[in-house]
Amino acid sequence: MAYWLFKSEPDAFSWDQLKSKGEKGQEWDGVRNYAARNNMRAMKIGDKGFFYHSNEGREIVGIAEVSALAHPDSTADNPTWECVDIRAVADIPKPIDLDAIKADPRLAEMILVKNSRLSVQPVTDEEYIYICKLCGLDDPPRSP
Repeated sequence: MAYWLFKSEPDAFSWDQLKSKGEKGQEWDGVRNYAARNNMRAMKIGDKGFFYHSNEGREIVGIAEVSALAHPDSTADNPTWECVDIRAVADIPKPIDLDAIKADPRLAEMILVKNSRLSVQPVTDEEYIYICKLCGLDDPPRSP
């Protein structure tokens, strides 16, 4: 299984905006970091990921799903940059903020704690299940 975390500043693109896109979802465009791009290249259809509001709020607010494999980013002039499409799957009943994540010893190795600047990052199976339980999702959507 593969799980991810997608970071977005809510004033640029919010969880509510992703939800408004419905089943079609949204191209996760504008990423200009090689590690983040490579993470998207590794994604499979149906992979789940946390939607994280960065800067303002700094919290996990939803669960998204990869709906299209990596393809050229429509906002890039260079074919080096690729992105996936994602769609909203579930709201997080009790959003968890970065301070709470950093304070939890079970999440000390999470990439969000160690490299919070990476905009698209992997999440381990254990981190995904644990955070979902902390957020009030006892039976979270799972990656295939």
